[in-house]
Amino acid sequence: METVVFYQFVTEVPQAAAIWSTLFLLTLGLLTVLVARPERERPTDDPPPAAPTARELAEAEAADLRRYAEEVSVAAAGAATTARRRRAAWLTAQQRLEQVWIAYDQADAAARRFSGAGALPTPRTPHTPAEYAARERYLHRTAMAAYWRGDLTMAQLGDVFGHRDGWDPRRHPVEQEVLLSRVVRDARLADYQAAAGAERAAWRDAELAAESARTLAEEAYAAARRLRPDPAPARRAVAGAGRPAVAARWRPARVG
Repeated sequence: METVVFYQFVTEVPQAAAIWSTLFLLTLGLLTVLVARPERERPTDDPPPAAPTARELAEAEAADLRRYAEEVSVAAAGAATTARRRRAAWLTAQQRLEQVWIAYDQADAAARRFSGAGALPTPRTPHTPAEYAARERYLHRTAMAAYWRGDLTMAQLGDVFGHRDGWDPRRHPVEQEVLLSRVVRDARLADYQAAAGAERAAWRDAELAAESARTLAEEAYAAARRLRPDPAPARRAVAGAGRPAVAARWRPARVG
């Protein structure tokens, strides 16, 4: 029995070793093929890609020029719309400035008239509670009328009724008129200064928008001209094809 086992061991172990060696070599060869496959698949004898022809280059350049011309045309149209809108805003601001100036001029003229009257002594009236009540009613009535005319703001009207910011109901009505005319004039002057600043800002915006629109319009025109074929060679070819008289007639005159 031992002899048989020994015989089988001696005869089968070399066979198994040979089989494992064969499998190992196959596996190693397969790995080598997989690793080297990208390089073997890379074309080595293929010719390099052909360079673009002159016609293809011209077509690509024409497509780029056409795309650029379209983009510049859209930008120029938008800039022109913006320029028109900014100009309309400037005209509105200019009209507003003129209206505010007229209001200030009228308020200033009224203040100058009242300032002349304020130089005279105020009439003497009895200092009684009824007189002070009448003065207060006159102040409130005059302030309300000025508010409804738009000469006083709600905050200023609150100061009048609250007897703040120099508004004293015990003053004579003439003094109240002088003070009211000065307040209205100062308010109109502030409105004019604000309107003047807004008009200057609108004018600057309109000028910048107009300049941008002019620049983009010129660039759009130049881009459109670049898309057109040059007619000069065709004209020269026609002129040299047997009609020298016509060519001479259209030739520009030489100065000097």
